[in-house]
Amino acid sequence: MSPSLLYSIVFIEGFCSLGAEVIALRRLLPHIGSSIVVTAPTIGFFLLALALGYASGARVATGYRQVVARNFLVSAALAGIGLAGLSVDWLFAHLQPALVAYLFFIGGVLCPLAWLLGQTVPILSNLFQHQRTGEASGTALYWSTLGSFLGSISLSLLVMQWLGVAAAVLACAGGLLIGVLLLAGRQLKIAVFALSTAGIAAGFNLPATQTTDTAYAEYIVGPVDLAGQQNPRAFWVNKSTASLLDDSTPPNYTRYIRHLRQILLDDLGFKDKEILVLGAGGFTLSHREPLNRYTYVDIDPQIRRIAEQHFLREAARGEFIADDARRFVATSDRRFDAVVVDVYSSHTSIPSHLVTREFWADSRRVLKPDGVLLANLILDGKLETPYARNLLATIESVFGRCAVDVLHKAKSLANVEVSCFASSQPKAVGIYVDEKNRADLDLARSR
Repeated sequence: MSPSLLYSIVFIEGFCSLGAEVIALRRLLPHIGSSIVVTAPTIGFFLLALALGYASGARVATGYRQVVARNFLVSAALAGIGLAGLSVDWLFAHLQPALVAYLFFIGGVLCPLAWLLGQTVPILSNLFQHQRTGEASGTALYWSTLGSFLGSISLSLLVMQWLGVAAAVLACAGGLLIGVLLLAGRQLKIAVFALSTAGIAAGFNLPATQTTDTAYAEYIVGPVDLAGQQNPRAFWVNKSTASLLDDSTPPNYTRYIRHLRQILLDDLGFKDKEILVLGAGGFTLSHREPLNRYTYVDIDPQIRRIAEQHFLREAARGEFIADDARRFVATSDRRFDAVVVDVYSSHTSIPSHLVTREFWADSRRVLKPDGVLLANLILDGKLETPYARNLLATIESVFGRCAVDVLHKAKSLANVEVSCFASSQPKAVGIYVDEKNRADLDLARSR
C-alpha cells in the first residue's frame, strides 16, 4: 500500500469513529437527555472499546488489508443501521426500562463499532515501509486524530445543522464504505457487499414521518386527537410534546401555555411589557398576542423556521435570538418585565446548567425591579421526589417564597408553574409552635 492510501484509510477511521460517537450522543438525547450521567459513561464505554480494539489490532499478524476492509464493512453496517433514528427509537420503545435500551445500544452498536475501528492503526502500522516504528505509529496517529477532529467538527456544526442527523449517519457509513472500496481494490464481491450496505443504510435513514433533525433536537409536527378542537396538531421536540395548537378562533393551546397566559395577561394585566422566553418551543406563548413584546432565546437557530413552516403556519410573533439560555441571561444588558423559563432537552430533562442557583440568579439579574419570573417545570405531581424538592428550594434560595401551581396533581409527572417576584428576597423563616406562637404579631406586621 502506498503511504497516501494508508494515510487516507486511517484518516477515514478517525473521522468516522469520533463521528459515530457524536451521532450516538445526539441519538440518545431525545430518550435519556444529555446530562453528565449520560455523556460521561457513553464516552467512557467508547474509549474502553477503542482501547480493546488497539490491543486486538496489535495481535493481527497476517492479511492486514483484508482484516481492515472487513472491519470497515461491518462498522459501516453498524453505523448505517444501528445509529439510524428508526433503530434507536425502536430500542427505547421496546426495551424497558430505558437503562436496558441504553446498555443494549452501547453494547450492541457503539462499542463494537469502536472496537473494530480501533484495530485500524495498529494493523496498518505493519504496512509502513522504511520507517522507524515510532515514526510510523506517530504519523498514523496524526492522520487518525486529524480525522477525528474534522469528523466531530464537520458532522456536528455543518452536516447536522444543515442536513440533519440522518445525513451525518450516512456520511459516516459512506466514509467507511469508501475505505472498504479503497482497501479491496477491484474485488467485485466486496464492492457488491459495500453497495448493498449503502442501500440498506439509506433505507434505514429515510424519514418515516414529517421530521426535521438538527444538531440539537428532533422535531415532529403531526395531528393529535383532541375532542372539541379543529384540526389540532402537536409540536414534538425530542419525543416530548412541546406545544399544541388548532385552527379554532381563538386557538386552543396546551394547558400550561394557557396558565402562563392567564398569569401574564389576566392576573398581572401585562400590556406593552417586555417578556423574555427562554426555550422557544412552538412560539405559542406569543401566538396572536399583540399586547406585549416577546423575545425568545433558544439554542437551536433552526427552531423558528421549523415552527413557522410546519406548526404555526404563519410568522411567529416576537424577536428570536439563537443562544444558550444561561449565556444570554449572564451577559445581556437588557431588562425585562417578565422572564419565562421553559427549557427542556427531552421529556422531563432540563439541561443541568439551567437548574443551578447561579442560573436563577442570572435570570433574576435581567428582570426589572418589579419583574416576575415564571418557570414551567415537569416534576412529580406530589412534589415528593428529591429532584422536585431540591429544584424548588434552589429557586427560592434566590427569589424567596414563590407561588407553586401543580397543573396535573393526579399524574406521576405534572407541569408545575412557579411564579417568583424580583421584589421578593430570601429570608430566614420561623416555625409557629404552641409555646412560642408569633402568628398574630406577624400577621399585624404584614398588613
